[in-house]
Amino acid sequence: MKVVLQRVAKAAVTVDGTVTGAIERGFLLFIGVSHTDTKDIVDKMSDKICKLRIFEDENGKTNLSLSDVSGEILAVSQFTLYADCKKGNRPSFTKAGGPEHANHLYEYMTERLKSHSIRVEKGIFGADMKVELLNDGPFTLVLDSDEICSLQG
Repeated sequence: MKVVLQRVAKAAVTVDGTVTGAIERGFLLFIGVSHTDTKDIVDKMSDKICKLRIFEDENGKTNLSLSDVSGEILAVSQFTLYADCKKGNRPSFTKAGGPEHANHLYEYMTERLKSHSIRVEKGIFGADMKVELLNDGPFTLVLDSDEICSLQG
């Protein structure tokens, strides 16, 4: 699993002219699922995301988590995070999870994030989405389960 996390002042996703999810202060997550991902991986990644301390405290130090600032999450599925651009000029997506598997884990992840008492909005899996955001910082992280989960054991 790969997640591009952006700390945002606000973000929204629109499908066919209709806003399907919008948040104020929090995280915009672009979530890519591979064919080898499992619920255990989703659990570990969700826990890591919710515990990240990347909001500033009263001293300007990044010591506060999403729940500390009453932050929200906008989750957007993005299989293109598994693009392989090594050969030629047209990316290959063979490492991305199939639609049924990826959607199942994407939905599971949004529920897992909600279990941390965080408001979660989302896009529509597989739809042509338009995403708007106001990046705060900018502060962008790339989280890869190959690294995160191997550290957690």
